[in-house]
Amino acid sequence: MRHGFFITLEGPEGSGKSSQARSLVRTLQRNGRKVTFLRDPGSTALGRALRRALLHTSAELSPLAEALLFIGGRVALVEERVAPALARGRVVVCDRFHDSTIAYQGYGGGVDPAWLDRLGRRAIGGIVPDLTVLLDVPVERGFARLRRRHDRMERKTRRFHHRVRAGYLKLAKCDPRRFVVVDASRSPRAVQRQIELIVLRRIRVLAPSPEPQAPSGR
Repeated sequence: MRHGFFITLEGPEGSGKSSQARSLVRTLQRNGRKVTFLRDPGSTALGRALRRALLHTSAELSPLAEALLFIGGRVALVEERVAPALARGRVVVCDRFHDSTIAYQGYGGGVDPAWLDRLGRRAIGGIVPDLTVLLDVPVERGFARLRRRHDRMERKTRRFHHRVRAGYLKLAKCDPRRFVVVDASRSPRAVQRQIELIVLRRIRVLAPSPEPQAPSGR
């Protein structure tokens, strides 16, 4: 039985998603929450191998092949890390998850998004995040922030990345109870504070209440 709380952070390239995920983990820990921080892919042995193959090689892969590899890695992530952590009552913060495949390989790559969504959800046993924070940033602004060498996904055309961003926004519009869209074009600190407020309200992290006073005996 699931008892924890599952948060995913999504967004196009240069949205600051990974840095914001780490900041959120620290905030939750300061508020007394036990947190499991994951990357999709990358937080299992299979995920690390797939990350190298999908992001850091020059291999030619079709969008469908990419999607199936991402989904396979996600199955291992759910079985090995996500489901056990949620069963222990932990807060799980994941840098990307199922929605990335729909946005990138579906809307961006041209694989039918509805079909991918059904396949991906069935593969991971229907596990859906309790909250998805979508960090939205215009494509050109996001790429202007990238100071490192681009990976395979980042080397795709700008038209591809515009479709990815539009796909993310469509996903958020279709599921407003789960998604919260955050304007990530602002300063990292402003974005961080908004995410903290959203998450702490959603999972009802309250300030510690005063310790009860011992009876005085009178």
